[in-house]
Amino acid sequence: MVSTVGKVRDVLQAAYPPELAEPWDAVGLICGDPDAEVTKVAFAVDCTHKVARRAVAMGAQLLVVHHPLLLRGVTSVAADTPKGKVIHELLRGGVALFAAHTNADSARPGVNDRLAELLGVTAGRPIEPKPQTLDKWGVMVPVADAEKVKEAMFAAGAGALGDYRECAFQFEGTGQFLPVAGANPALGQVGALEHVSELRVEFVAPTPARRAVERALRAAHPYEEPAFDIVQLANTVDIEQAYGIGRVGELDQPMPLKDFVQRVAERLPRTKWGVRAAGDPEKIVRRVAVSSGSGDSFLDAVRALDVDVFVTSDLRHHPVDEYLRAGGPAVVDTAHWASEFPWCAQAAGVVERELGLTTKVIDLRTDPWTISIK
Repeated sequence: MVSTVGKVRDVLQAAYPPELAEPWDAVGLICGDPDAEVTKVAFAVDCTHKVARRAVAMGAQLLVVHHPLLLRGVTSVAADTPKGKVIHELLRGGVALFAAHTNADSARPGVNDRLAELLGVTAGRPIEPKPQTLDKWGVMVPVADAEKVKEAMFAAGAGALGDYRECAFQFEGTGQFLPVAGANPALGQVGALEHVSELRVEFVAPTPARRAVERALRAAHPYEEPAFDIVQLANTVDIEQAYGIGRVGELDQPMPLKDFVQRVAERLPRTKWGVRAAGDPEKIVRRVAVSSGSGDSFLDAVRALDVDVFVTSDLRHHPVDEYLRAGGPAVVDTAHWASEFPWCAQAAGVVERELGLTTKVIDLRTDPWTISIK
């Protein structure tokens, strides 16, 4: 089966629902034709010009990045502007560009789950959970097509309850419809009342996945106009499984802060920025909060949590000083790029499993710092 940019987009948006993105973010397909065929997908944190050139050279038709290229508004993408140069490089090489940013930070599993896993931390609750509700769906589908439609919706994120997947309830009935002028019915003919044996399939899905589930439903359903209803349920999601940026959990084995900092340095990709920390080197670390990327906006939230250390990036002097004087736990400051690069392999795995495409993580270090003197 031929895969397209649009199909890869659907798979990635099912894994990282765009509804989870922060209001200021700009995620999704940045450039490229959704109908263009894809056989190879490349992954990176940033779409620099070098990364774009590498994607073209390796024969990728789609580049998936974490940081949106056009996050801050521009009025021109002319080829002699910094961002325009990148866009033109991609389009000339037949490479589309897609970004999953704060939606991938909040999704489960997402950027923060991978960071926690890498550091030996159980990926529990987010630092700041997002309000999360479930949708209850009811879909009417001809009996003969029910399995195909269910399979498509489950792949889009429907039917998950705790540690169970593909959960649904169904019962049989008779549907009827009268195609009128302009209709192109899959069953019956215009002007004739049709009666069909159908199943009503009921299941739940996270509200942020609504768009992806509906798209999958419409693509798999035989009818021009599928009949379905959606009811939003009260928020009953366990905070430990909630969406949201950051993760809080237990370390696999207690250790002094100095040893934990060494572990962070050894397990994350190396950069000139390195790893630095603030806190008592001998204090035992048992419970950890992590937030990939710039995390000093979460310092107040972390201070209210029962953790021994906070691992994040891009920490600034005054916020950290005030946080520590207010009694906050130890902090570990990593390079922004290093805390997010491990997600690339996770995202590549999603595309490989769902579509069977060839994937390649571009290993160029796009961390901007190039010199460190101690």
